[in-house]
Amino acid sequence: MDYEALAEAMGDLDEDTMTDMLNEVMSEDKSHAPEAMEACQKGMDIIGQRFEEGEYFVGDLIYAGELMTKAVDILKDGLVSGGSGENAAVPMVLCTVKDDLHDIGKNIVRSMLEANGFNVIDLGIDVAPETVVEAVKKNNVKIVALSGVLTLAIDSMKKTVEALKAAGLDDVKVIIGGAPVSEEACKEVGADEWAHSPQKTVDVCKAWAGI
Repeated sequence: MDYEALAEAMGDLDEDTMTDMLNEVMSEDKSHAPEAMEACQKGMDIIGQRFEEGEYFVGDLIYAGELMTKAVDILKDGLVSGGSGENAAVPMVLCTVKDDLHDIGKNIVRSMLEANGFNVIDLGIDVAPETVVEAVKKNNVKIVALSGVLTLAIDSMKKTVEALKAAGLDDVKVIIGGAPVSEEACKEVGADEWAHSPQKTVDVCKAWAGI
């Protein structure tokens, strides 16, 4: 499989070529699904770059999100590792933080987490810290994933982590993801881990869940 060509197909928003290549991966050797997913992620990076350069528009980003969700759906049987028996019961909370309305990245991460057997409680977008705290308590959750695309999301993430600690939920692990996150932002927010790629988010959450 030419993964560079797959990344280009994703970057070009070429649904037919992308779908054919992903189906080929799954029919030949499911174990290569993570590599195919990585290629799709590279394609998403190309799309982001073209959007910044004015070549693509918001509609293209929305379509790209739909393509990525489709890619996860095709590859999901090959993305599951470690079996889904034990982690099927592991609940976790996922949301886009307060004052941020972006959900493309969040939805992709949710699809991949669910493909790995997690019970994802998706609170949606523009979610207040107290709503996260309430969901964590109600569902006895030990893992929270916070997403954000805008720079101001960092402040909302920090407030959410502070709210969890104020509620005595110190044993809850928090991972943050999205365009503005970094090692420095992770420290500022008080989160346990950060990720730019959906695959890293999945790997981290699986490690926390003891899988």
